[in-house]
Amino acid sequence: MPCDVLIGAGRRARGFWLRDADQKPLVLGKSNYGYAPLGPWMVTADEVPNPQEVDLWLEVNGVRRQTGNTRTQIFGVAHIVSYLSRFMALQAGDVIATGTPPGVGLGHKPPLFLKAGDRVELGSRMLGEQRQEVVAFDDERMGRRWREGHLPLF
Repeated sequence: MPCDVLIGAGRRARGFWLRDADQKPLVLGKSNYGYAPLGPWMVTADEVPNPQEVDLWLEVNGVRRQTGNTRTQIFGVAHIVSYLSRFMALQAGDVIATGTPPGVGLGHKPPLFLKAGDRVELGSRMLGEQRQEVVAFDDERMGRRWREGHLPLF
């Protein structure tokens, strides 16, 4: 099954996520503008001999929070593509987010949530690295303009 592979930083608006936790999938909390940075590049299927053998990691403010490998996913890539194909026509360029390694913030005791100013780095030796800084929600810049049909300018 040829598929291109890349890394992405999934983000959630915890207010939506916690409020609608019984509504799967958790679309509202994951679908806001800017919530799915991808890259830094996409590698082709011939560069990733086995998409179920990709090491992944994530750090927050220099502290390793997640370390894993795609072999521990609940569902493998082939199963996910097959399953989704039952409900939709997948096209070249479609992105399927397949999950995250163990260590998500909500699973910590007490829970660890990102806050404004946090630096998030994630990556894979095979797929490159990303770095982002968390910014506080600004209703004027992000909310009101979005509701008026304007994309926020970052």
